[in-house]
Amino acid sequence: MTATIPSCRSRPLALIAGIVAALAMPAAAQQMAALQTPSQRQAAALNLPDLTIFGTVDPNVRKATAIVNGEIITDTDVDHRLALVLIANSGRVSPEEQQMLRLQVVRNLIDEKLQIQEAKRRDITIPEAEINQAYARVARNFSGSEAAFEQLLREGGSSPASIKQQIHAELAWSRLLRRRVEPFVNVGDDEVAAIIRKLEESKGQEEFRVGEIFLSAPPELQAQVLADARRIVEQVRGGASFVAYARQFSEASTAAVGGDLGWVRAEQLSPALQPVLARLQRGQVSDPVPVPGGVAIIALVDRRQALSADPADAMLSLKQLTLPLRPDITEAEARKIAAAMQARTRAMGGCGRADEVARELGAQVVANDQIRLGDLPGPLQEIIGLMQVGSATPPFGSAEDGLRVLVLCGRDDPPANAGLPSFDQVYAQLTDQRVNSAARRYLRDLRRDAVVDYR
Repeated sequence: MTATIPSCRSRPLALIAGIVAALAMPAAAQQMAALQTPSQRQAAALNLPDLTIFGTVDPNVRKATAIVNGEIITDTDVDHRLALVLIANSGRVSPEEQQMLRLQVVRNLIDEKLQIQEAKRRDITIPEAEINQAYARVARNFSGSEAAFEQLLREGGSSPASIKQQIHAELAWSRLLRRRVEPFVNVGDDEVAAIIRKLEESKGQEEFRVGEIFLSAPPELQAQVLADARRIVEQVRGGASFVAYARQFSEASTAAVGGDLGWVRAEQLSPALQPVLARLQRGQVSDPVPVPGGVAIIALVDRRQALSADPADAMLSLKQLTLPLRPDITEAEARKIAAAMQARTRAMGGCGRADEVARELGAQVVANDQIRLGDLPGPLQEIIGLMQVGSATPPFGSAEDGLRVLVLCGRDDPPANAGLPSFDQVYAQLTDQRVNSAARRYLRDLRRDAVVDYR
């Protein structure tokens, strides 16, 4: 598959930034207790007598799940990483599905060990301070503070150490590729010029913003991988995060950016995917599709006309006012507060007084100067797309999340030729594609040579 791929230099933080997309896991213990897996039903059919257990089980003992070239991956490591997936999907994962996810998590952790080990063997080490700085940025971007982010992780059954391990592996692998692979990748000027000519010729044609999940599958495992892919599709269609699944389980180079292929034309995809893409509507996810080397799942995020100015690409400067609500508030009370908030924000005179008005209302203010209009939810796109600078949206939200108002501080519309990439951008994209292809082969060789002992 060939497509526009973001530069590998920006990936380490992108891998983590959206991995937890929910605030907490729902309490569903009573529902889960009523479910039985097939293995549980088979065990019940054995009619085993009451058991007397001799000895004790210490839940704090960290048992080895796998030993990778002498380095241990414990049950705790797996549990914490699996919890990240559950947090990202609000806990809506069945016990059977969790078993499949657990196996994939173990494979991911093994790959991370191999990447860190290989980087170290090549005299590449990542200082702990650098890892901590990256973690702090992720925490601030997601929850506003490290303390709040750590509480979110621990309440979901995970830990900061699990994310730091992922950051460590990404930084080490990225640095290794820059030193050992990228210098030996060559891209000719004629290749770049040819691509730019084709792009110019395609002006006005339809382009698609596509997400992908790719699972490699040798012929003997094709049926098993197809079954795994179908379970992923079921989870995503049931409300799970496509981005989270792509980050954790996709084996494509785009996994680090949540499976985002960027804007592509249909002919840039595998021939097997082209008719599938044509049938998808915005927001839909495809069934698993066998492609050379494995199985692919694609999601259609958006569509547009190539090299035409897209209003959705406008970059917005926003301030968000968030007013917390009591969990037990009635609808009538919430509507009354929303009406008062709307009256106050509508007449406040723009962003310059947003902080003052927020203090009067008891609201919190968050500013962001790099929001793409098309990345906002559909209803907000329609509202903000028609707003003048300085005006505010009507309040929106819920009792759990509070009431929110967005104030438009500025808007930069894309130029008419914004869709045509520069020579340097195309050069970087081709380089990244070839580096990522070499990286997959590199990791495949590390897997072949590794000594992995499962316990």
